[in-house]
Amino acid sequence: MMYPFMTLDDNTEIVHSEMRADGKVKIYLERPDAKDCFHHATCYLPDYRWEDVFGFSEEEIARYLEVIESTAHLILQFSKDGGVESAAGF
Repeated sequence: MMYPFMTLDDNTEIVHSEMRADGKVKIYLERPDAKDCFHHATCYLPDYRWEDVFGFSEEEIARYLEVIESTAHLILQFSKDGGVESAAGF
């Protein structure tokens, strides 16, 4: 299951999975694009491994990495609790 996490100012949506038994969490980014339909990328926590990057520049991925790094503690917690909507106090 994937849970919504955040929409950035460039309309990039960030969603994340539940935490897997091995402690990994899949983060998926997607942004609409008039020419390509969608640009997308996948990042795995906790090792910040990127794969399946399509349509995003290196600069954009670097920016998204900063966002993910600064919120990884929240994503990891929410991945255990059923997403941000299930988290107490939000």
